Amino acid sequence: MSSISLLLVAIFLPLFPFSMVFNRLFARIASAPMRIALLLAWPSIGLVLLSALGNTLPTWVAYWSVATALLYAFRALALRDLALWLSHIATSAWALLWLPAVFDETARASAWPVAAFSVPLVLLAWLTGYLERTYGAAYAGSLGGLATGAPRLAGLLVFTVLAAIGTPLFPGFFVLLNMIGVSLNTTPATALAVLAVWMLWAWAGVRILQGLIVGPPNDTAQADIGPTQTGILGMVMAAFAAGGIWLSGGLA
Repeated sequence: MSSISLLLVAIFLPLFPFSMVFNRLFARIASAPMRIALLLAWPSIGLVLLSALGNTLPTWVAYWSVATALLYAFRALALRDLALWLSHIATSAWALLWLPAVFDETARASAWPVAAFSVPLVLLAWLTGYLERTYGAAYAGSLGGLATGAPRLAGLLVFTVLAAIGTPLFPGFFVLLNMIGVSLNTTPATALAVLAVWMLWAWAGVRILQGLIVGPPNDTAQADIGPTQTGILGMVMAAFAAGGIWLSGGLA
């Protein structure tokens, strides 16, 4: 395994400081379809490149990955812009994808962890675009009271953020449990770091939701999402949760 190959993968399965490439690029994109395409393509390229690495990865890569995940999870606590928040959660989650590759070479080509982390972020990118088109911004604090002014939109935001931060029944929950179990057998410190990342995600999720859906509605917070769109996204989230339950049997 050459250093150049490893660093190339570190761009697409982000490891700090190479993670700044994705975050700078994502911050410059204002189009929701372009953001969605980037969220789908970026980790997929990383997975392909990772599966091509023939040699055993050194353990220090696992420490690098959890350090990156902790950094971006911690930074997400202070973010109020939903687009930047989801890009930091994406970076934190994708950094953890190194762990199965380090501790279990047979898991390198598995697309399940990538899908578990990326699908809710894709849905959240679509909702972020809707907020920006409808209200002019997706900024927690300045845009609040969605639970009262736009209850369907608020409900979708809650469930999508819960899926993104690895809440039980969603696939991310079982992927994180598997990562903790795999790490615990070799480096317990890494397993504890994954738990810390998980807790920071939960904290960051509560903070961003509090700023968006709690409180009195703003004057503009009256344009709710349509019933048809709500039904489609709701069915996608239900199917995603069902996939998590199925995944739990495969990881048992």
